[in-house]
Amino acid sequence: MDLIPSFAIDHMKLLPGVYVSRVDAVGEDFVTTFDIRMKRPNREPAVHPNALHTLEHLVATFLRNDPEWKDRIVYWGPMGCLTGNYLLVKGRPSPEEIAPLLIRAFKSVVSWEGPVPGARPRECGNAILHDLAMAKWEAARYVKVLEENPCFGYPQ
Repeated sequence: MDLIPSFAIDHMKLLPGVYVSRVDAVGEDFVTTFDIRMKRPNREPAVHPNALHTLEHLVATFLRNDPEWKDRIVYWGPMGCLTGNYLLVKGRPSPEEIAPLLIRAFKSVVSWEGPVPGARPRECGNAILHDLAMAKWEAARYVKVLEENPCFGYPQ
């Protein structure tokens, strides 16, 4: 079986940031998959599942309500390794175009007050797997990464 391209990236060199993971043609359109890397793989602790689940709910809600981007958002969800998320967007936007949207999204998590959207048992498959305080901490940390050095290209 062929190794998929994302496993060919040297994860020991990978830094937090925003990367284009792949671009797929869908008919005459494209879908761009972004690697929203929040942690250094194998070098620092992963995002706790409770925090990552809360980030999933809050960031997905923000992205799907953003006036400029909502019609282009296909998917937002966590990586299995718990070091970040995937963002799938219609078209071929660059990481530089996506970074300001992500900064706004993660800042919205930092300032979030009230219940987490979609986190009640009738709305969520694991309603007890949430941690708003830790999600805010992780979001603030990632905003700093995006504002200081968003690493737009995979390491060689």
